[in-house]
Amino acid sequence: MEKEIRSIIEDSEIRTIGDSRIIEGYGIVFNQPSRLIDNRFYEVIKPEAIEGVLENSDVLALLNHDISRGVLARSINGTGSLKLSVDDKGVKYSFVAPKFSLGDELVEGVRRGDIKGSSFSFQIERGGDTIERRKDGTYIRTINKFAKILDMSPCYREAYEDTTVALRSLDEFETSDLSVETKPVLSDELKTKPIEHTQNRVMNETELNLKRRNNYLKYNIK
Repeated sequence: MEKEIRSIIEDSEIRTIGDSRIIEGYGIVFNQPSRLIDNRFYEVIKPEAIEGVLENSDVLALLNHDISRGVLARSINGTGSLKLSVDDKGVKYSFVAPKFSLGDELVEGVRRGDIKGSSFSFQIERGGDTIERRKDGTYIRTINKFAKILDMSPCYREAYEDTTVALRSLDEFETSDLSVETKPVLSDELKTKPIEHTQNRVMNETELNLKRRNNYLKYNIK
């Protein structure tokens, strides 16, 4: 399982509570399409994707996903300095910003409006996503089950990183979808004719047409 990173900007609602150092916001929002990713697909997270996941995840609160700068808060299997709760909108986080430089930067950045959103990193359960093609040629990837939530991070700018897993799933879907679309349809003439065999193998339409062309040339071109 590989890590992916997604952002929530408009719906994150990140803020401080009064004059305190409490930071809260939404790290995950349900049933809301993401922005267009890689000019190919949108993502939607279903509420059931998070069921039982937070209780089995080690979730860090970081700034811009950068663990090298330090950890703001942490939730280990649902308990710790990082408080995570699930409601109809999504997964909400809250914590008291620590009293060192990283916490001070976060509090000031949120109050000034420099830090406007959140990102989260995650792993998808194997088979935990589905893909559908839209009429405009783009796709919707629906996340039905997370394996782990790795961090929820206040951020200066949106991040849509580590999309390798999603793009690989999309490529596999496109290949499968194309094979269905381009499957040859037999003409009425071929449907009524006996199927020809060569060495006990059923010939496809292209092979049949090629064989008929060769026979025509053989007997009609001198």
